[in-house]
Amino acid sequence: MTTETNVSDDSNNKNLVKIMLEDLPSLETVCQLVQDDTAGAIATFSGLTRDTFEGKKVVQLDYEAYIPMATKVLEELIKEARKKWILKHIAIYHRIGTVPVGQVSVIVAVSSAHRREGLRATEYLIDHLKDRCPIWKKEIYEDGSVWKGTCEGCRLDKHIHKP
Repeated sequence: MTTETNVSDDSNNKNLVKIMLEDLPSLETVCQLVQDDTAGAIATFSGLTRDTFEGKKVVQLDYEAYIPMATKVLEELIKEARKKWILKHIAIYHRIGTVPVGQVSVIVAVSSAHRREGLRATEYLIDHLKDRCPIWKKEIYEDGSVWKGTCEGCRLDKHIHKP
């Protein structure tokens, strides 16, 4: 199962949003999708399943999403980022289903003329994705599991960075 939004606006800027049950493409592949000869920078974020959380041994993460709403939220976040910074192409990939330790669950890639805009937009997109997008994860530990909605440790009011 894959849901995909592939939108270009009037200025030939691409917005790629994909929520996938299967493995995400490589970071290199996603960078190639946002590459543009007018862009001097590609900023990225890759989120992986780590093997411990708060002293507990993590076995895997299980993600679920309300896909129509998650897609809509991601598209809105891209519009917001475009209003704040001059950006060329944007790709957001999120995996759902089981994501074992060491595998990638989310990729954000942004191309821009200059690094500052791309870096700030990438941070904005991942922070707001974790805060607002209806994607939930179940953390599976050796000794049990817990469901989480938005990233409790990543609440924007605690971690937002001012430009």
